[in-house]
Amino acid sequence: MLEVENLTVVYGRRRALEGVALNVGPGEIVTLLGANGSGKSTTLRAISGLVRPAGGAIRYEGRDLARLTADAIVAAGIGHVPEGREIFTDFTVLENLQVGAHTVPARDVPARLEAAYALFPVLRERRRQRAGTLSGGEQQMLAIARALMTRPRLLLLDEPSLGLAPRLMREILGVIRRINADGVAVLLVEQNARAALTLAARGYVLETGRVVAAGRSADLAVDPRIRAAYLGLSSDRVIP
Repeated sequence: MLEVENLTVVYGRRRALEGVALNVGPGEIVTLLGANGSGKSTTLRAISGLVRPAGGAIRYEGRDLARLTADAIVAAGIGHVPEGREIFTDFTVLENLQVGAHTVPARDVPARLEAAYALFPVLRERRRQRAGTLSGGEQQMLAIARALMTRPRLLLLDEPSLGLAPRLMREILGVIRRINADGVAVLLVEQNARAALTLAARGYVLETGRVVAAGRSADLAVDPRIRAAYLGLSSDRVIP
């Protein structure tokens, strides 16, 4: 579904990504792991058209995304939930969802809203409330629901559990499973590496803009380097 080859992104004189290669198959959950500043968010932003690559190729369902605008990439079937949620705080919940549906035919918007409310019932209750007054967990739900208004076939999620209490984190990760069960592929950046490897089938590890490890999540979870660097575990401990 998604093929990234030799991706390079440059910010000024700094190479944020160099030679990154990854792929996501239909219906897969794939995770990107790495320390802050390793290039995870930049990878998602390059795929969704928010930053322009200096080199390499990004193909989605065989289509070259390199020269498409961000809104055209959304229309092609890719949704992006950025780190920090970036909802419109002065808009109501309903208005945020309507903004997310800007490429959707008007006749289809009510059904999309109902689907969002079915996934996140609290958003129905809060639909007239200003988004800036929601809790952190509710804002994350709104950000995900907004991205789903276009019914993407691939969803890019950047740190969906950031700043959330453990209960809300588990709830959000459960929602990701439900979204994936409906056939949506997911490329996940998640600070909780243990949760990410449990959720995803495969993963890639980035360091200073390069992929330094890749494989099945089960294999990465027992790799001594990954366990020490990202899981805080010694090689003989088992992930619960």
